[in-house]
Amino acid sequence: MVDVTVRGAGIFGLSVAWACCRRGARVRVIDPHGPGAGASGGLVGALSPHVPEAWNPKKAFQLESLLLAESWWAGVETASGIGSGYGRVGRLQPLADDRAVEAARRRGETADLLWRGAAEWRVIPATGAGWEPQSPSGWLVEDTLSARISPRLAVASLVQALQHNGCEVTAEDTGDSGAVVHATGLAGLASLSEAMGRRVGSGVKGQALTLRHDAGSAPQLFVDGLHIVPHVDGTVAIGSTSETTWVNEGPDAGLEPLLAKARAAVPVLQSAEVVARWAGIRPRASSRAPVLGAWPGRSGHFVANGGFKIGFGMAPKVAEVMADLVLEGRDTIPDDFRVEALP
Repeated sequence: MVDVTVRGAGIFGLSVAWACCRRGARVRVIDPHGPGAGASGGLVGALSPHVPEAWNPKKAFQLESLLLAESWWAGVETASGIGSGYGRVGRLQPLADDRAVEAARRRGETADLLWRGAAEWRVIPATGAGWEPQSPSGWLVEDTLSARISPRLAVASLVQALQHNGCEVTAEDTGDSGAVVHATGLAGLASLSEAMGRRVGSGVKGQALTLRHDAGSAPQLFVDGLHIVPHVDGTVAIGSTSETTWVNEGPDAGLEPLLAKARAAVPVLQSAEVVARWAGIRPRASSRAPVLGAWPGRSGHFVANGGFKIGFGMAPKVAEVMADLVLEGRDTIPDDFRVEALP
């Protein structure tokens, strides 16, 4: 018997399990496919904020999670003895023209207020250095809030932390015991859709790749919708696509434009070898936000889903608010994230 059963060993499931385990709960995580087998087994690991304007609960929640991340992942690493690849390295983005420069400066002023001095968003001159995106205007945005993490290392670190603390991660379906948290990604959104009588989410295919290039702790780059993220293992992750239709679920020719764009934006990557390619189907809720809270009409059952593109960045805060709800009955979930708020 356990206090909490978590169904799904992706980033949301493992993070919620860890937050509950750390508070003394007996936890079992069940996933027949194994940890990180779905969308959480990707390559990119860009933990980046939304632009600091048109502020809303989703952006505020994400800010809190990104600020919590450093200490939260340090705790996981201490418990597991395995590094997660986390680093608050910041981010650089090129600015296309004078209008973009002016807009970026205004956003910097807004960030000063909204980020409360915990991080900066500023416009800096491009220097032409090797690890820097090409900038038509000669200016870049630098933010000091963005971080990187290695998705696969982070999953492994969470699994080990759970096991070292007496919590179980298993592929065997031993049934539900205690409170049940459903963190089952695309399959979970399908189950919710059936239960609610309407479609509340769908899958979006994403593809990414890694190049052999050691950029150390250089900032991640964001160029024309493309994340370029240096990792601790001497690689750089490039991604990702967002495909609402696809022929097959594996890597395909859709990766070639990403590679060409990255090499054009950052010439130092021109000769870097491709060492891995990845594709997966990511769960996107119809609200475009995480889906958290009690499962309507199912006493003792809860949902943690919808981490499309922002799952790793949202995970620390998602884990803590879900542990509050499941273990203590304290509900601090933003209204827009609630299951019943799904359009």
